[in-house]
Amino acid sequence: MITSTPARLAQAMAALTIGVMAAGPALAQPAANCTFLMPIGGSEPVVSKRIGRGRLLGRNNWNTDFIVDQPFSSYRFFFTATSTDQASYPVQGFMRFTDETSLQLFNETMTPPQGTGRMWGPFASVPGKRTSLMNFRIGSSSEPGALGFSYRISVQGCN
Repeated sequence: MITSTPARLAQAMAALTIGVMAAGPALAQPAANCTFLMPIGGSEPVVSKRIGRGRLLGRNNWNTDFIVDQPFSSYRFFFTATSTDQASYPVQGFMRFTDETSLQLFNETMTPPQGTGRMWGPFASVPGKRTSLMNFRIGSSSEPGALGFSYRISVQGCN
């Protein structure tokens, strides 16, 4: 279903055009119906953060959980670097389940220039498991040069 907002209509048309160009008119598939997931404690689906220090006591800010409030067939993670400086740091994504288990979906060290975006996925739902959260983990105490680096992240669930 395509909503009537101009931005969403443009995104859907771009996805459909790319699919037609890549697969040819006879093999083109309609774009997936995707919804941005909301982060825990957030009011907007796109989270802006800055890599902070690790702590001896308390929690660091490396993890961001996105709530899965309905079943989806797949998930996509989005990242955009917003700092003017470059830094190297680990970026990981996890699918967490209601039985308290998790599945690591990706784990890589990135050095993205400002404005560079990246998408991971789509990652299919795990049969027989109910997904409760999608987790982005960005940062590590082993990469002190990345402190202060800023970025935006979001996650989509798709059917």
